[in-house]
Amino acid sequence: MRVRAVVFDLDGTLIDGYEGIHQALGFAMTRLGLPVPDRARVREMVGHGLHRLLAQAAGPELAADGVRLFRERYADVAIGGSRVLPGVEGTLARLAAGGCVLSVASNKPLRFTRMILEAKGIATRFAAIAGPDEAHPPKPDPAMLRSLLAAMGAAAEETVCVGDMEVDVEFARAGGCRAVVVPSGSRSLAFLRGVGADELIESISDLPAALARFV
Repeated sequence: MRVRAVVFDLDGTLIDGYEGIHQALGFAMTRLGLPVPDRARVREMVGHGLHRLLAQAAGPELAADGVRLFRERYADVAIGGSRVLPGVEGTLARLAAGGCVLSVASNKPLRFTRMILEAKGIATRFAAIAGPDEAHPPKPDPAMLRSLLAAMGAAAEETVCVGDMEVDVEFARAGGCRAVVVPSGSRSLAFLRGVGADELIESISDLPAALARFV
């Protein structure tokens, strides 16, 4: 069955938002009286949700305060500290022209995901956007994916999830979908060879050709 729907991760897949995340995390850590992790370390920690990020950086006992401080600052730096990755806009246009329905599933709070996509001018490419909430735990739990499949009117077997981390593959598998990974975020090409994705591409621009190989 040909691919009818594509679910994208956000950070490291569609956008490079690590500068904004680093700034907001630095604000939170400074307010908590703790050292600020360097940019390379923050890049490694991103992808599993905000609470886990702060638990790793500040410790479990300070995670809730850290999340509150992070959100306080991130609202001001999210847009300026994010950029659309090269090749993304052209790839989205090609997929839409080919009849694919597109959506986004991010472990970033939904309001920030929407804000960034709208500010960068690509929000209208997506039929639905999902983020963690009380009914939808962070990836790799498949609850977000199930909601997106319903919103897109697509079956799992005709949907592909695209991301830059092993959690994106786990997310796809949990929801019965296939997975494509791209080393544009926090994981290297060599690392991603071992995560069990159906396809490994070197650039997001290679995605339409990769999807054409699925049958």
